[in-house]
Amino acid sequence: MVKTLIEQSIKKLYVTSKAFEDGNAIPIKYTCDGLNVSPPIDLAFIPQNAVSIAIIVEDPDAPINTWTHWISWNIPITHSIRENTKQGVNGINDFSKNMYSGPCPMSGVHKYVFKIYALDCFIELPIKTKKLMLKREISDHILAYGEITGTYTRQIKQMVTNEIQFQDCC
Repeated sequence: MVKTLIEQSIKKLYVTSKAFEDGNAIPIKYTCDGLNVSPPIDLAFIPQNAVSIAIIVEDPDAPINTWTHWISWNIPITHSIRENTKQGVNGINDFSKNMYSGPCPMSGVHKYVFKIYALDCFIELPIKTKKLMLKREISDHILAYGEITGTYTRQIKQMVTNEIQFQDCC
């Protein structure tokens, strides 16, 4: 009952991207086969009392568990999060990196959910923070929430090219 009341008090953020439409393919630029930079994200209906933004990007189609590609918090309030943003604090994703790591499915089409949270405060967490710790910390501070989902599938040529580059560098 209490959780339902809290969920009802969370407003809806309208989340879009100039790079891809909800439910459509994420351009290669934002993946492991491209520049591997975060896409631009646009937000509308941010509550006036919001202080910061947090982002969690997940792949629910990963073979073992939902795979976390990016967690970031303490992004200053903005209606446009720029491509390859350096604002905010990045925690550790499931690639064990403190950064955005774009879509890179081993096979098939995967969905990537960009979850955006408008918070009533800045969050004090170490950079070694992972998704569950961030979710626990922000749970009582969410004023609004929205998401956008993109898809990505790798082409055989891209996979072979990346494997050759990897072999050449290591």
